[in-house]
Amino acid sequence: MELKVIGKNVAILETVRNYIQKKIGRLARYLPVITEAKVEVYEEKTKLPEQRFVVQVTLEGKGILLRGEERADDIYTAVDFVSNTLARRIERYKGKLYEKGRGVSLVRQGANPGEVPEAEAAKPPRKVVKVKRFPVKPMSVNEAAEQMELLGHDFFIFVNADTGDINLLYRRKDGNYGLIEPELA
Repeated sequence: MELKVIGKNVAILETVRNYIQKKIGRLARYLPVITEAKVEVYEEKTKLPEQRFVVQVTLEGKGILLRGEERADDIYTAVDFVSNTLARRIERYKGKLYEKGRGVSLVRQGANPGEVPEAEAAKPPRKVVKVKRFPVKPMSVNEAAEQMELLGHDFFIFVNADTGDINLLYRRKDGNYGLIEPELA
């Protein structure tokens, strides 16, 4: 991970730079796809001394952009706060990836960005392996629902007796039915 530390209205000492490197560098362990971290440290003239130093961190990686900003009375405390904030955001981001069911992600594999996993590279392209043909007879929507229930399927294709068009009847997650009536564009 490439780290850029920028100081505005404040001199960045080597000890501060090393501390930032240590704390922000740890975040790359949580999310290996992070390629760049930009840390901006600046001092503001505020009435409250506990909001004098501001540390803003922007993490960039393959398809992600995370940002955190925290204020404190000294630079070290602000870096601690922003590090904790970004760690929580990374965990939330990883949780969203897992919940979406995207399969094996780069995050969970720990792969480097730009690297294609061997399993993905060796996978042949998907193709149609079976074609099924069946006669379609005109029926009402209620008849199609009964037929679908008798077959035990989640969807049923039929010719609508009222319109003469091909329709698709499907079972929704809430237990009701949905009807798709295609239109030619």
